Amino acid sequence: MKVDSFLSHHGLIENPFAAEEARLDAVFARLFETRMHHPDLDKIMGDIAQPSTAVVFGEKGSGKTAIRLTLAKEVASHNRAQDNTHPDKPARTGERVLVVAYDDFNPVLDKLTRAGHTDAATVIQNFRLVDHQDAILGHAVTKLTDALLNDAPGTDLPMPLPKEKPRVLRKRLTAQQRLDMAVLAGLYDQPPSGITLPRWKKLCKTLRIGWRLPLSFWRNLAVALMLVTGLLALGFWWLEGRAPQAVAGVTANPGAGDHRGADWWMIPTLGLCAAAAVVLWVYWSAMFFRTWGLSRKVAKEMPAIGRTAGTLRGVFGQLSGPMLAGQPLPQHGTDAQNCRDARYQLTRRFVGVLQSLGYSGMTVLVDRVDEPTAVAGDAMKMRSLIWPMFDNKFLKQEGIGLKLLLPIELSYLLNKEGPAFFQEARLDKQNMIEKLSWSGATLYDLCSARLNACASATGSEPLTLTSLFDENVTRQTLIDALDQMHQPRDAFKFLYGVVQEHCRLLADDAGDFRINQLTLDTVRRNQSQRVQELYRGLTPG
Repeated sequence: MKVDSFLSHHGLIENPFAAEEARLDAVFARLFETRMHHPDLDKIMGDIAQPSTAVVFGEKGSGKTAIRLTLAKEVASHNRAQDNTHPDKPARTGERVLVVAYDDFNPVLDKLTRAGHTDAATVIQNFRLVDHQDAILGHAVTKLTDALLNDAPGTDLPMPLPKEKPRVLRKRLTAQQRLDMAVLAGLYDQPPSGITLPRWKKLCKTLRIGWRLPLSFWRNLAVALMLVTGLLALGFWWLEGRAPQAVAGVTANPGAGDHRGADWWMIPTLGLCAAAAVVLWVYWSAMFFRTWGLSRKVAKEMPAIGRTAGTLRGVFGQLSGPMLAGQPLPQHGTDAQNCRDARYQLTRRFVGVLQSLGYSGMTVLVDRVDEPTAVAGDAMKMRSLIWPMFDNKFLKQEGIGLKLLLPIELSYLLNKEGPAFFQEARLDKQNMIEKLSWSGATLYDLCSARLNACASATGSEPLTLTSLFDENVTRQTLIDALDQMHQPRDAFKFLYGVVQEHCRLLADDAGDFRINQLTLDTVRRNQSQRVQELYRGLTPG
């Protein structure tokens, strides 16, 4: 029997159980309105308007990525509700939330590997909390810069701002906040093109940040004055060679009637040009070496962003000394605690800018920790990557909620830590879910919801999972079978296998569109064994 014939007989337009990855699952995308989700989702999400931290551990296929996508959609729905509630004052209520997806660690690891000229294993082993802070700020500042410049990067989590003229939008920010945003963009903005300075200058123009003439201007002016000095000296030498008496006449009687006496002005002009060129070179050299040293220190301290000293020199060279003096720039070679504090201050300033634009803060979604190429599911490497985040000061920052969706292997390693670690992390205050678990009944409801999401007819009687089976296959039988699968992904694989096996055993003209008990039991036995072997590490999935 063709699978399409079986599905169409039950009024389904597609197989509800074919997908294995939430990011690529079209059926999951249609389930958002049904509010069908894991029972712990409300605890993980908390109050959207007041971002809070949650630490979640789950098996592969337990729905961590689905939870991440659901959280992002819930926040987007919440933000739209704020616009509908206050249509005359969009984004002024201070209850919007910025969503930052921190779920791809490969770019960060690649930048750290290039910066340290070492292998990925060493980079992971020496991963720091400040690297996480820089990476998160990189994502967040880039999104805000996109919004302020009205760029359209095509991301799945855009950041809407009030549709107002730039000068009206600027009034929401104080002068200090506009400067803070310019510095944050200079440090962290990562445009898709990779070309930072032109976009940074455009942002400064939007924010009305006044900057000095670039150092290259003073350098070019000094070079021009040197050329003028050289030309004047050459002209004076030429005149002296042609008519030395004229030069003598200039000295003896500059007011004489000889027309060449007018060349007396070349001597002081030559001196002034030479002096000005020397002064400009001294000024340029002093400013160059000041910004060059600062840029090198900052670039070396922020390898996770991949800023070059040249780019930072272009940014710092156009901001005056007083502008930079009050900024918490992280610099290599200073105390490690000072570097961490600089990131906290930069984060607070970023949150302050967000709040002035109508956002209460941001939610950071951390997922797919086991997927980076350099990690490849290794539990100890995941530990080295994530453990720096278990710092109560980091997890409890005002206006920031971190949702750590972590593999279950880290839960086992976490239980082996000592009292000092738990005192520093204070996981008792972080809304921790020790294991995402699904009951057979919850999986039954989830699978039934997926059936209805694939139904071809709307408004008809809702489908249930028992609709696909013989009458002797009861609801409780299906619940017991799904309970052995434990996770949504394995439950979908089980039901997909049941449908495939039923269709394989029957001819297309058999006309038997109800799955019998024997087929169910056969597939359940095989899938249950596969799940057990998966937990023991004997099978890939």
